[in-house]
This record gives sequence, C-alpha cells and structure tokens, in this order.
Amino acid sequence: MEVEGKIKKIDETKEYGNNGFRKREVILTTEEQYPQHLAIEFVQDKTDLLNNYNVGQNVKISINLRGREWTNPQGEVKYFNSIQGWRIENLQAAQGDNAAPPVPPAEAFTPADNLNEEDHDDLPF
Repeated sequence: MEVEGKIKKIDETKEYGNNGFRKREVILTTEEQYPQHLAIEFVQDKTDLLNNYNVGQNVKISINLRGREWTNPQGEVKYFNSIQGWRIENLQAAQGDNAAPPVPPAEAFTPADNLNEEDHDDLPF
C-alpha cells in the first residue's frame, strides 16, 4: 500500500532493548478534504531512509499494516495496529521526471504550401 502527503515531523532514531532494535517515526499529513496525521514507523535499517527528507516535503510512502495481539498480566487480550514504512519517495522529483518533453517553437514548423484540397484521401479515418 502507499500513502501520499506532506511531512509534518520526523523523529530521531530511538534504540530499544539489548539487541539494538531501532525505530524512527515520521508524521505524514494527507492532503484531502479531511487531512489525517499518520504516524508511520521505519524500523532497523529502514530508519536511515528518512535522513534525506525534511519537514514540508511532499512524499509517497510505501507501507505495510501490522497488527499484534498482547495479553496483559491480568489475562486481558489487547490488539495493537501500526503502520510500517519500507520506502519513501519525494513527489516533487517524481513529478518533474514525468513532465512532457519540450516542444520546439512554432517557428520551427513550416506550413505546407503545396496542399491540394481536391486530392483523394484514402485513409480510413
């Protein structure tokens, strides 16, 4: 899945536990009638993907939805969801790449002066 929006905040990378688990969150604001502020987490080596991005940039983030079950000490089962990012793209650069090639000026095209309207056109359209 993918989500597009503007970067509102980028957190610092945080390490958890003795194994060195790394996590970094980005807050993305969608640009729609009712904007949503989504916390998207990048984990382990994916945390470095956010190094080249800044607040205010329009981006597209490829995500996975994650869900887990947890039983608390009282025996109650709880469920948690998270949004995990695994790729991020700058939309401004992508839009520039899709731009149409430049068109030569009108002076570069010479009009046809030997046009005969009475010639038979055998094209089917």
